Amino acid sequence: MTENPTAVPIALAPKSSDLLVRAITNSGGRITDLSTARALIWDGGPNNFPELPESMEWVQLFSAGVEDFFADGLFDRYPRTVFTSAAGAFAESVAEHAVMLLLAGVRYLPEHVRARTWRQQRFFPHIGTLRGSTVAVIGAGGIGREVITMLEPFGVEVIAVNRSGAPVRFPSVTETVPAARLREVWPRTDHVVLAAPATTGTHHLLGKNELVQLRPHSWVVNIARGPLIDTDALVAALRNNVIGGAALDVTDPEPLPDSHPLWALPNVIITPHDSNPPQLRTAAFARHVAENITRFAAGRTLLARIDPTAGY
Repeated sequence: MTENPTAVPIALAPKSSDLLVRAITNSGGRITDLSTARALIWDGGPNNFPELPESMEWVQLFSAGVEDFFADGLFDRYPRTVFTSAAGAFAESVAEHAVMLLLAGVRYLPEHVRARTWRQQRFFPHIGTLRGSTVAVIGAGGIGREVITMLEPFGVEVIAVNRSGAPVRFPSVTETVPAARLREVWPRTDHVVLAAPATTGTHHLLGKNELVQLRPHSWVVNIARGPLIDTDALVAALRNNVIGGAALDVTDPEPLPDSHPLWALPNVIITPHDSNPPQLRTAAFARHVAENITRFAAGRTLLARIDPTAGY
């Protein structure tokens, strides 16, 4: 087959896959060496990131969270290159996991599983319902908005929190709160879903002072990054029944050591950072790559452009 001379020269590194090759070639790109590429699809981390040629205009990173690339100083080294993350690419899978965790917590699924008994309500007095509750979605970006969509059938009211306070328009969203006013949210919500990026501004955004403002039935779900929560404060709140429970797909530290007290608490659900499992991740990333290559070739705005000032 004759190569399209107008196709965008794109490098794919450090590893390749049939899905990504097809995503590039079917959307207006052609695979080329890094030295002659206008764009790079980087399917790896920051440790072995290559030196970019002068011709490099755009780099697509594989992950939605890019704090490790910030820590490595990548964006400072290449201030004239546009970088995009995979933010939003994995939203459906991660949001599905978040809703599963929230439902499992509110309905006290782990307690049922451990009990192994047919004896009913008097043994499970904490069982609740999402219907009629208020859920704060902290970080109403791609994943957060997907969480809001999936919560709609459960009859919840949602407080959406984003950086700007720009209205998040879904039927269940009763209010959009800017991150600067986050302190107003804690005493007004039943449950919390954390979907914010990890930045200096979001480090330990949920700590002792915030946890005590939640309710004894409140569940906290974290499918973002572990350091958004002060882990020591969370353990204390769970031990003292300050909140109902925590459902965590990410932890701090991570991986969570076998001896960590979170493992032994009955009101905790932990999954091993697998809300976006490998068997779903590559196909979703390939779709994201294809869309961004189409946009790049047409001179249109790219999805998930990284803002070095904002930190994500």
